[in-house]
Amino acid sequence: MANSNFVAGKAAPGLVQKGITDAFWTALIAFGMFVLYIGLKTDQNIDNKLIIVQRWGLLAIIVAIAAAGRFVMTVFVQPALAARKAARAKVAPVEAEAGFIGRNFTKIALLLLLVYPLAAVAIFGPQGSLTYVDNFGIQILIYVMLAWGLNIVVGLAGLLDLGYVAFYAVGAYSYALLSMHFGLSFWILLPLSGMLAGLWGMILGFPVLRLRGDYLAIVTLAFGEIIRIVLTNWTDFTQGSFGISNITKASLFGFYTFDLKDPHNLIRTLGLPISSAWYKIFLFYVILGLCMLTAYVTIRLRRMPIGRAWEALREDEIACRSLGINTVTTKLTAFATGAMFGGFAGSFFAARQGFVSPESFVFLESAVILAIVVLGGMGSLKGIAIAAIAMVGGTEVLRNMSFLKTGLVFGDTTIIPGFGPDFTPELYRMLIFGLAMVVVMIFKPRGFVGTREPTAFLKERKAVSGSFTKEGHG
Repeated sequence: MANSNFVAGKAAPGLVQKGITDAFWTALIAFGMFVLYIGLKTDQNIDNKLIIVQRWGLLAIIVAIAAAGRFVMTVFVQPALAARKAARAKVAPVEAEAGFIGRNFTKIALLLLLVYPLAAVAIFGPQGSLTYVDNFGIQILIYVMLAWGLNIVVGLAGLLDLGYVAFYAVGAYSYALLSMHFGLSFWILLPLSGMLAGLWGMILGFPVLRLRGDYLAIVTLAFGEIIRIVLTNWTDFTQGSFGISNITKASLFGFYTFDLKDPHNLIRTLGLPISSAWYKIFLFYVILGLCMLTAYVTIRLRRMPIGRAWEALREDEIACRSLGINTVTTKLTAFATGAMFGGFAGSFFAARQGFVSPESFVFLESAVILAIVVLGGMGSLKGIAIAAIAMVGGTEVLRNMSFLKTGLVFGDTTIIPGFGPDFTPELYRMLIFGLAMVVVMIFKPRGFVGTREPTAFLKERKAVSGSFTKEGHG
């Protein structure tokens, strides 16, 4: 209880010694963990012989960072968190009235998204805006839609699904195969792909009706791997690991195309400079509309009886049954609805890429989508969107962080040394994201947005703190 007397900027007596001890053991453990992964690297020389490259400087930097982080955590962060928790325990768990930005957050965010592609074109030109519209716009919105779809299953219904990428794959391959064999347009295949993915969601739902928790996670994980293996090995139908290419692109409701080879495409009709950026801008607004549709349907369903049934199932299945709620239909609708939005995202992914293959639908995709839902706060649309921006946008930012190789240089003086020319930042993104997730879970154990507005309220709507919700649900 000595930490309860914590004073900002000062360490309590005895904590410095404990911090040094913890830092020493952390450095020792970090050295043992990373000596073979970072300190020693295998490479090939000019004679095509396998050699070992020693990187002791990079290893020393990693160990020093781990030790310093542990020292700061023990001496300053943990006592501050304990004092903050003790102070919060004395405060009522109802959040204060939101300010102007909090009340109008959705409108402000939507306005910024609407002008984002136009601003990128105005600043960087049509060709220069490709990276910002595609990598930082469309890619993030795809994961936002996927995470919002999974949020229905995990966040609202409380059903842990580790095979969500299977529905993403079903939507993408449905679009690719139907367009290749039947020549259907994007606007016909988009709802068809969603319905087919929803059907597969119901097919998954039937075998797992009596499963919960870890057992449900294992079965859904197996389902996702089965779909991927079938797509890889059924070469006569899916073309296996070679994938399907030359997939039909999206058009403007079937009236105009964005194909630069077509003399009557929309770009030439409007007299715009010839560039593939216009098609990406069009796709940006399409996926933005799909995300808005997902959010609208989720909010409406949550206020309806089926949404109340999902939340009741999440909190206590036995109590849910005792209220006369049909848990069979409740689970099936959750799986089917979440899978349908995954199918929508998959069909859009196929139209955007023009190529699909099983390598795009591995388990890591399911893990990333689930991590976005957990980090954002289960059941919170705003928090999930913020987490998607942080995780997916962070990956793209790491690709452009060349200063991590050279360090921070001012004139001829190196202020902070870099990791060397062989350092590839994007290869360490999972390590960085893992550390970031640990930090977020320490500071915000219920995600970025830990408050909830109840769907049913008496007279006055008040945001309730995460202290009144079950850990991990919300």
